[in-house]
Amino acid sequence: MMDTSGTELPLRLQVSSCLKTLSTSRDSREIVHALRTLVSCLEDGESTRIHHTRALQVLVSARGLHWFSRSHDKDEEEMKKLWGEIIIRGPAEQTLLILLDTISSTGESEALDRCVSALEIFLSAARLQVLLWSRCEVGGASSNSPQLTETVIGHLAALPSITSNHLHTNTPDLFLPQQYYPLLAASILDTLEKTCHALRAGQDCSLGFVSQVLGKVCIQGYSSQMFETLGPRLSSVTRVDSLYQRVTQKLLENVPERCTESVITGLIRSLSGAAAVSRLMGNLVLTNKKAQFVLTHKLLLQQYQHPTGLLKSVLGYLAVDSERRLLLKQVLRSLCQVWCNSSAVKHTCVEQQLYVSKALLLCVALLDDSEIQELRQEMLQCMLGGVQCRLDSNVERIRRMGMVVGECLSHRLDTPGSQLKFQYETDEEISELKSLMESLSVKDDEEEQPDTSNSLQRELKVEASVLSQSVASDPGNGNESELDSDDDLTPYDMSADQEKKKSAPPRYVRDCLEGLMSSDDAERFELSLQVAETLLRKNVKAAQEVSVQFSKVLLHLEDRYNTALFLSLRQNAMVALTVTDIKPVVDYWTTEFYALNYSLRQRLDILEVLALAAQELSEPITNKPTVAQPITAVTALGQSDDITHWRHVVDQRIQSKTRRISKGVTQPVKAVPNRYAAVAGFFFFPLLRSYDRPQTTFDLLGGDHLVLGRLMHTLGLLMHLAVNAPVVSQMGRALLDFVWAVRFHTDQMVRRGVMFAVCAVFLSMPSENLLTELGDDLMETRAWLADVAESDCDSYCRSLAVQSLMLMDKNLKSQLHIPDMEI
Repeated sequence: MMDTSGTELPLRLQVSSCLKTLSTSRDSREIVHALRTLVSCLEDGESTRIHHTRALQVLVSARGLHWFSRSHDKDEEEMKKLWGEIIIRGPAEQTLLILLDTISSTGESEALDRCVSALEIFLSAARLQVLLWSRCEVGGASSNSPQLTETVIGHLAALPSITSNHLHTNTPDLFLPQQYYPLLAASILDTLEKTCHALRAGQDCSLGFVSQVLGKVCIQGYSSQMFETLGPRLSSVTRVDSLYQRVTQKLLENVPERCTESVITGLIRSLSGAAAVSRLMGNLVLTNKKAQFVLTHKLLLQQYQHPTGLLKSVLGYLAVDSERRLLLKQVLRSLCQVWCNSSAVKHTCVEQQLYVSKALLLCVALLDDSEIQELRQEMLQCMLGGVQCRLDSNVERIRRMGMVVGECLSHRLDTPGSQLKFQYETDEEISELKSLMESLSVKDDEEEQPDTSNSLQRELKVEASVLSQSVASDPGNGNESELDSDDDLTPYDMSADQEKKKSAPPRYVRDCLEGLMSSDDAERFELSLQVAETLLRKNVKAAQEVSVQFSKVLLHLEDRYNTALFLSLRQNAMVALTVTDIKPVVDYWTTEFYALNYSLRQRLDILEVLALAAQELSEPITNKPTVAQPITAVTALGQSDDITHWRHVVDQRIQSKTRRISKGVTQPVKAVPNRYAAVAGFFFFPLLRSYDRPQTTFDLLGGDHLVLGRLMHTLGLLMHLAVNAPVVSQMGRALLDFVWAVRFHTDQMVRRGVMFAVCAVFLSMPSENLLTELGDDLMETRAWLADVAESDCDSYCRSLAVQSLMLMDKNLKSQLHIPDMEI
């Protein structure tokens, strides 16, 4: 013991002397000599462990040193070389902690530059690998305290954040996440490889520390950067090395529970198939409850932002092993329950429903026939309930989604004579859903090489077919080339000929009406419909005499002869009647809207005609007659959920009413004379009189929410067109009462209509009247709009709620004389 202390004392004194020289001297020769002596003192492992930390602290934190950046003589290269040797010789953990702590606590100085340079040397010299491996060796650094271990893990995972928070734009590229995390991932790969070699040599190892580092990085949001390097390499090496498979599975098993989701998600997204996931994860889903929850519930039912490839990998991973197939059947039951839940259809966005539909089809495709028979009852209930609740939706994508999934489930259940079949237009989304039912391969994730032999044969057949057709059609071959005696005659030009009509188009309104009522003359019917709008606009007096009768005929008119542009011609004639004889015709439309025995299409037609007529009447009065430009296209019933054009005008006014600092104060809408202001009440109030009276064939507040949603949009548009009209305040009060009754409707289109109507009220009503009409409901209205803006599942509803809040605040400020903040 005395010998040891006798040799230790001079070494300690030498180190102290060197550090004092390095801290105070400005002579390059003295600095080089001190560095050489210090390097020789730290050659021994025990001495390095004892003295390196203190030496490094002095070197990187001493103030006033100028030798590192200002020496320009021949000693500079040797100093930097010796400096690098000191950095890479010491314990990796202590070096990393000292460098990062010094960077985060040191201001701009040469000491900070030295520390940054030292950290670059540390990372470039593969010291991360040394650090990780020292923690894997049993009996090594793993005996340190849990507090120190947690500190080291935190510094490893947050190195880019620690450095960039202090260095800002001067952060070296090596410290940025794009370079650092792939470097850390490569170090983990090197550590796993060393672990495999050590296990083959009979040495025990522990991967707990590496698992914690991986989990810490992933939970901080950098899983993609890590697994871009880890995923492909692990997938490749585990294909041929079973020991590497067990090591990788052990790595994932040791990941902390709170980090399991981020690690598993990042891993699966980086792999190319279910076979690779199975090799790397093993039966983790059976032994780890958190992993089971993530894989069988959260990734499939709670999240929907992941690509289809992730769904294939997750479900294929459950299907590839017999022990995990029980979980696959459990997942199918859960998906069936969610897919046929009508509440989920109403309260979740279309993207999430599409995601669940993909998962359901993939799951069904992975089941064999015996499992299908076992789950037949659940699948049948899912098919019937899910298809029905989606066909009741107003959103076309949801309806088509229900049709496609219903067809696929029906085909898989193989119900003879009762398979579902729908008619719909095919697009990319539909094609992708159908492709998911094709047989999925989960045995290998390698891409198969295309079979060029079959494709070559097909090309040869096509070329032969084209050649034979060209030979057969060539007039220079065979007997076909001989011309008949009549072929040299010049053909008569008939391009300008027109088919002779048996009937002439009607010239009078009453004749046109009779032509539309005739059921046995198709030509007369078509001619009458084509000229109906023109006759009604030209002969105002004659049109007013038969306006109500003409409206009744047009409302009940059917396309018996498949007339071209039938819907457009019929709608234009109905609009012409409305603007020609306003009060009687509008009264007829609004009365028939709530009458018995009308189809949904007819009621929607009435709303479209009223909106178009109101728009035409709201145009400024000029000497020249104006014709309304359509604000909504005439569509079939299946496409009636598209109301984008209706909102365009209101959206423009919202933009004009929204103040932007760069544009200054906007001017209010200028009042101009028009024909609509005097009759706005005739359009608006009758549509509100019977909305709460259910009838045998029409229940507006019940199942006919498609019409309710369109009615809300129509009322909002009528309200918007009545801006500056005397009756606008009464219209706004009545519309707000109607909105208040249906503001919590479950249907997405109705809620959109509600928010559209609210925006129209705030845009059209004068500020003073709006404050008076709202009265005590002002705070409740604001709270409701804030709740919609925050929690509604539809993005359009949230956007309109925010705009409504902005308009309300603007109106209140102007009324209460609160000036806007000028910047």
